[in-house]
Amino acid sequence: MAKNIRLSSRDRIRKGIRRKISGTSERPRLSVFKSNKGIYAQLIDDLKGHTIAAASSRELEVANATIGSAKTVGTALAEKAKEAGVTAVVFDRNGYKYHGQVKALAEGAREGGLNF
Repeated sequence: MAKNIRLSSRDRIRKGIRRKISGTSERPRLSVFKSNKGIYAQLIDDLKGHTIAAASSRELEVANATIGSAKTVGTALAEKAKEAGVTAVVFDRNGYKYHGQVKALAEGAREGGLNF
């Protein structure tokens, strides 16, 4: 029962965030997803409804979901974004608290050259 309450509260927070932000082709939304095995990030153009670039810890074959692997995913996503011609993004933490892996991914993306 506690798991369902936690998931539903994260969904409620996520919907509130999504009500306020939206990605465009000039400034896409950087969406973060965490699981027990990895961390995933993608740049989404909400107007067209497609993903511009994506990176994950499983794709990069780094260790389990840790702060170090999250930072690596952030820098890899920033490199892919530069190749796609994107420099500015809107950060969507997807209902997760801004600390730990989510914060490390954001810092890695900033170090890679993304502005948000």
